[in-house]
Formats: sequence, C-alpha cells, structure tokens
Amino acid sequence: MLAFVVRRLLQAVVVMLVVSFIAFSLFQYVGDPVLSMVGQDATPAEREQLRSSLGLDQPFYVQFGHFLGNAVQGEFGLSYRQGRKVSTLIVERFPATLELSLAAGLLALLVGIPLGVYTALRRKGFLSNLFLAVSLIGVSLPTFLIGIFLILLFAVILGWLPSYGRGDTVMIGWWSSGFFTAKGLQHLILPAITLCLFQLTLIMRLVRAEMLEVLRTDYIKFARARGLSDRAVHFGHALKNTLVPVITITGLQLGSIIAFAIVTETVFQWPGMGLLFIQAVQSADIPVMAAYLCLIALVFVIINLIVDLLYFAVDPRLRMDRAAAAH
Repeated sequence: MLAFVVRRLLQAVVVMLVVSFIAFSLFQYVGDPVLSMVGQDATPAEREQLRSSLGLDQPFYVQFGHFLGNAVQGEFGLSYRQGRKVSTLIVERFPATLELSLAAGLLALLVGIPLGVYTALRRKGFLSNLFLAVSLIGVSLPTFLIGIFLILLFAVILGWLPSYGRGDTVMIGWWSSGFFTAKGLQHLILPAITLCLFQLTLIMRLVRAEMLEVLRTDYIKFARARGLSDRAVHFGHALKNTLVPVITITGLQLGSIIAFAIVTETVFQWPGMGLLFIQAVQSADIPVMAAYLCLIALVFVIINLIVDLLYFAVDPRLRMDRAAAAH
C-alpha cells in the first residue's frame, strides 16, 4: 500500500511539473506583460526598469525556477487586470467554485445512481424508457443552452428562483459559504442543476450498463439459486460490484466539473474561478491564467489519488494481485 501511494505521489509531482512549465510558457509567448502593465505611453527606460524589477531580464531557467518556488508557496504575482495578488483572488473565488461543484457532484450521484439501478431492474418499463429518453437531453444539449432555458423558465416566467449571482454568504474563517443562508441556497439551485446534468446522465447510464452486465454473471445466478431475496441480490451483490467503475468515473467527473464550470459560471455570473478565468482571458491577464491552470491540475491530481486509493480499497482483486506480486 505504501509503495502504491509513493508511486502515485511521484507521478503527481511529474504531472505538476509539466503543467507548471506550460503555465510558465504563457509568460513567454502570450504577449508582453510589461506593455500590459505600463501601457504604450511609457518610455523605454521605464519599461526596462519594470522588466528588471519583475525579473524578466533573467535567463529562462532562472525565471522558471523563481516561478516554481513561488507557485509552491501559492504565489503567482499580481493580476494585470486588477492589480491585486493572484493568491488573494483565488482565496476569494475558489470557495464559490468548489461549493458549486460539490453541490452539482452530490446531486448527480444522489439522482444518477438510483435512476441507473431503476432503469436496469425495470429495463422494459415505461418510466425506464422515459428516463433514458429524457437523459439524452443532458448529453445532447450544450450547457449554456440548458442554463438559459432554466433561467427563462424558473427565473423569468415562474419567478421562483434568482437568475444570477451567489446570494448572501457567511464567512467561516477565510472561507465564504452560501450553504448556510436561504438566499445562498436559492442562488445555488439553478447553476448546480445546469452543471450536474451531463454528469448525472453519464452516471445513470454507466450504472445501468454495469448493473445489467453484473446481473448476467454466474455468481448472481448462484446467489439466486441459494434462495436470496431480490433485494439482497440486487443491492447486496450486484450494486456493490457495480460501484467499482462508478467510483473511478465519478472521481474524474468531479474534477471535470471543477475544471469546466466556466460556462455555467459565465451564464449565471457566479463569482467563482471559472468567471475569473474568462475575464483573465479577455484581458490577457497571464498570472491569473497560469494560476488557474496550476490549481485545476492540482485538483485533478488530488482527486485521481483519492480515486486510486478508493479503487484499491473497494476492489479486493487489486489487493490480492499486489500481495501475490509481493510474495
């Protein structure tokens, strides 16, 4: 187990080094940050002085070393657009993105797994076919169109829910949370539904396919021959083995939710990292773009490590294979 964790950590370090190099390359090949900061009216002497103070006149490897050292400490310089520390902007925006992603991921699991089990056990029923037909919406329609439709229906026509913003928040230390206010929860509903629809559909169809496959196996037939009830067979044996690949896909999808919340945050003007990144792209705010790339890569690395450990814990075949290899 320890060797497994160490190997995964070494792989994570390599991935973060590659992503850091890509993020640092933005500073070299996406415009001149000096021109972005001082404008066109600055004299050549002023530009050179600023370039020297930022360390941009040093060799490439020296600049990359400074970038890595600062990135390890969570520092990515000043935002060209806002003139504030990028780490401060991340602290302000990341809680909103994480809460939205967690709400969307939890909603996708709580709805997707039961629907997948139901459509597998009642695969010829009317409701099962209806759920499968409706689930195509989550796959075929783009996220921004789903968000606009939900705003039109629930915010404009019915007037039940707010259409933009995060609502009221409370501070828990440095963390700003909307989970503990009524307005915050109301503002969370529409973007969370919009963000979770694709993942919900994917999880439902995956659970259904895996459930159907497991129900055909010999050990399920043996369990039925022993006289076990349908409930014990379906939920004690079939569903338990179905969840092994679901854990892997769900973990990867949670990372995707965080990474690709950009569209949803833009549609609902949700003040998270996605909206900050879009604004950074529009104004060529390279430090914010580099910080976003590194942060998302770190999220994916952590989630993949957790998924690997859960997979190792849930699937006894992996433990047996490693034990056999050790002997």
